Amino acid sequence: MAKRLDINELNLYYNKFHAVRDVTLQVHARSVTAFIGPSGCGKSTVLRALNRMHEVVPGSRVEGSVLLDGENVYAPGVDPVQVRRTIGMVFQRANPFPTMSIRDNVVAGLKLAGVKDKKRLEEVTERSLRGANLWEEVKDRLNKPGGGLSGGQQQRLCIARAIAVQPDVLLMDEPCSALDPISTLAIEDLIAELKKDYTIVIVTHNMQQAARVSDQTAFFNLPAVGEPGQLVEIGETGKIFSNPSQKATEDYISGRFG
Repeated sequence: MAKRLDINELNLYYNKFHAVRDVTLQVHARSVTAFIGPSGCGKSTVLRALNRMHEVVPGSRVEGSVLLDGENVYAPGVDPVQVRRTIGMVFQRANPFPTMSIRDNVVAGLKLAGVKDKKRLEEVTERSLRGANLWEEVKDRLNKPGGGLSGGQQQRLCIARAIAVQPDVLLMDEPCSALDPISTLAIEDLIAELKKDYTIVIVTHNMQQAARVSDQTAFFNLPAVGEPGQLVEIGETGKIFSNPSQKATEDYISGRFG
């Protein structure tokens, strides 16, 4: 069941460096929210904070809250591993386990959680590969290494691996930046399908992509070198691209800076 995210007064640090300041926004269930903005503005840092990946970096810390249907994922006693199962992530570069079979790539998370039922693992493999629109391409070579797939197929394999554990939210950090245009289109079509079942947040440098795939768009900016990144505005994607409220957003979208 897709769930809603509420981010409140999020401040993110790397040791003493204040990376992102006072981010407050809502991500609606079964929708796509795009984070756009110039390099270094903190959009990927915010994305990683949503499933507690930010704290993996030594010296990092988080202030504020991230609520998943009202439950703070940073509350005392909350298991970060469980958070990352509930809020899955797909990274910029496809990262399948290269020597592991396509089948074992898909169900790696389930096996890690102790699932051994072969019938269930087979069902999840097919369901997840169908969900990632990859089943027809790989169904006859499930025992071949995942590293033997093309770049676009590897990225869809990583999406299959992410949805195999049935998360509530799917985070995507520039999932198409290393792909050719045809593979990019396949991923964009897949995102449109996945939002029927998942809440999706995507970071992208490609503003045309944000306009194509997202329901709402958040623009992040870096006020000056050395200052924290900040959320400038968030709104319905059509409005952000045609009639933004802030001049900084308009300047970025029109190409006057960034």
